[in-house]
Amino acid sequence: MRRPELLIPASSLEVLKIAVIYGADAVYIGGEAFGLRAKAKNFSMEEIKEGIAFAHAHDVKVYITANILAHNGDLDGVREYFAELREIKPDALIISDPGVYMIAKEVCPKIERHISTQANNTNYGTYRFWYEQGAKRVVSARELSLAEIKEIRANIPDDLEIETFIHGAMCISYSGRCLLSNYFTGRDANQGACTHPCRWKYAVVEEKRPGEYLPVYENERGTYIFNSKDLCMIEHIPELMESGIDSFKIEGRMKTALYVATVARTYRRAIDDYKQSPELYREHMAWYQEQISNCTYRQFTTGFFFGKPSDEAQIYDNNTYVKEYTYLGIVGERNEEGLYRIEQRNKFSVGESIEVMKPDGANITVTVQRIVDEEGNDMESAPHPKQVLYIDLGQPLAMYDILRRKE
Repeated sequence: MRRPELLIPASSLEVLKIAVIYGADAVYIGGEAFGLRAKAKNFSMEEIKEGIAFAHAHDVKVYITANILAHNGDLDGVREYFAELREIKPDALIISDPGVYMIAKEVCPKIERHISTQANNTNYGTYRFWYEQGAKRVVSARELSLAEIKEIRANIPDDLEIETFIHGAMCISYSGRCLLSNYFTGRDANQGACTHPCRWKYAVVEEKRPGEYLPVYENERGTYIFNSKDLCMIEHIPELMESGIDSFKIEGRMKTALYVATVARTYRRAIDDYKQSPELYREHMAWYQEQISNCTYRQFTTGFFFGKPSDEAQIYDNNTYVKEYTYLGIVGERNEEGLYRIEQRNKFSVGESIEVMKPDGANITVTVQRIVDEEGNDMESAPHPKQVLYIDLGQPLAMYDILRRKE
């Protein structure tokens, strides 16, 4: 049995720090160019430097996505970008395009190269090809079963690593290669600008009756014929651990710090419990299930891991998220008055009961005692998003504790 890393996404420097504190072994991020999440906040070069320094101080690795399918006009910029990253020294680059790969191999040969799931990595011959090109790791296509991953593991070099998505949103298109966004909006999903038309509501129009929309009924809520459930493998850690996977990857480079903390903390504990004792893992199953359901999500599926899923298992009938908690903010430093700094994300009020979520798995219900603004004025509520406040919750807090409210 291999000892897999837990690989967590981060949309910003703040979220990177949360991922590190809440249990990541490695974090993957996007720079300001050449990644497939153009709408994410992404990282400036200075933020990448700070993020790598913070992660490395906690023995956590940082991987940078550069996984667009490049056009001619991208290549010179890719070369300049990799030359900058060569000086910053991330632990790996995640790449899907062979042309981009060859530039990375030439410009920054000492940085590990990982092959993105976008490259359609579905067989051990493909893995061997990339190994011969010097790749350290290949990310499996999401369409693979655990049986296929085991077969790949048995037929590739022992030092070639397998990375696999185990949690998060599923793309309806094969290995994420989709043309819908480009067709409908002119924004290319393969260049990082996906508008997620798979989440839209559709109807049928007959050619000779334009403007007459004929619904394709699934139920009274509408038809979402491309819309996939979210992947969740928290109940199947034993099978994942025994499959030969080296890195358990969480999807979500556009998610909040609350989502990242919740998923990282839950999978961290599940993996560690199973390593310690399969019995301990089974004992804590109800806790994992409860915690993971606290995330914002679109119903869960096990994807393709146990064979091709049925339509009922993969597609569902609406595009709304299940949301059990509202994210309020992250605890910062304590001031001279004993109040804790917070950059508020959603409204809360004095006298309200909220929850403190801690990296070790504890969830503590507290009552808001006091809210003070930066000028020292007492406030009854915190109504303005991203307002800097100082709070008293009636008990000691720690940096990177997360505040949330149950809905």
